[in-house]
Amino acid sequence: MSYTTEIKNEIAINNKDYRKPEVLAELSGFIRNNGTVDKDKIILTSENINIINRINDCIKKNYNIEGTIKTIDNLNFSKKDLYELTIIDNDHNILKDIGYLDDNDKYLDNPPSYILDDLETVKAYLKGAFFCTGSINDPKTSRYHLELLINKPEEAVFIQRLLNTYDLNAKILNREKGYMIYIKEADKISDFIKILDATKAVLYYENIRVYRDEKNMTNRLNNCEQANIDKIISTATRQLDDIKVLEDTASISLLDDKCQELVRYRKEYPEASLQELANIISDDTKKKITKSGLNHRFRKITDLAEKIKKNLKENSKV
Repeated sequence: MSYTTEIKNEIAINNKDYRKPEVLAELSGFIRNNGTVDKDKIILTSENINIINRINDCIKKNYNIEGTIKTIDNLNFSKKDLYELTIIDNDHNILKDIGYLDDNDKYLDNPPSYILDDLETVKAYLKGAFFCTGSINDPKTSRYHLELLINKPEEAVFIQRLLNTYDLNAKILNREKGYMIYIKEADKISDFIKILDATKAVLYYENIRVYRDEKNMTNRLNNCEQANIDKIISTATRQLDDIKVLEDTASISLLDDKCQELVRYRKEYPEASLQELANIISDDTKKKITKSGLNHRFRKITDLAEKIKKNLKENSKV
């Protein structure tokens, strides 16, 4: 079972104690984005029987109309069954109540403001739209992603505006088969699941997200630590190479006493970082030496080694 299906099941099964305004808002969000109106009938489809049963129950309780549910062929090449709910609405009472039709039986691009007059009805509308058009990636996957695929541009802009009343930073992309409203930020997706009242799904999402964030942080720290180790080894190797040039040419005596001292310590502690070496020398000699001070001495060693290598190269050409 997909994560999206688990969310939809949790909402459909566990959240049924609605006031009528919330029922109308949820029906509006679902039917406007799923329904086919054919004369006196409303035809609704879903691969999720729990959603179909929920919508049917809402209509039955509020309009005393019993819908007909049947299984039909799924043209989306999905292995899941497709369930069709048919509602007989002779007088279009339902469609007018949910703001689908006006008093003249004309389609409304957006539901009237009274359908969504508080945050609870906004949440209910978003639930209805999510039931038929929404999907959320399992947080275990490589990317965080929420989307709702909407057919009509006016509806897409309307739903985006509803989402952004909660500061979810929802955006729209024009797709070949409609308009995709999407959210990429993990914390915003979590906020949306909370809006849906899917408590179990939120806990699962947050647990996985915390685990992923901690794992990523650990990986970054490990990578940073490894990079530092590589840098220390590279620097120490270069310093030892310069020292070898001086030893092979009997040039150590050309260094001052402090640099000769540093040569001895670098050879004794070939894997120490510059800071570690400064601490060791400070402890042994009882004279404070900083990392910057050691770096200055190593520059003298390197400069001398470079001069010697240059002279050797010039002499080899003679």
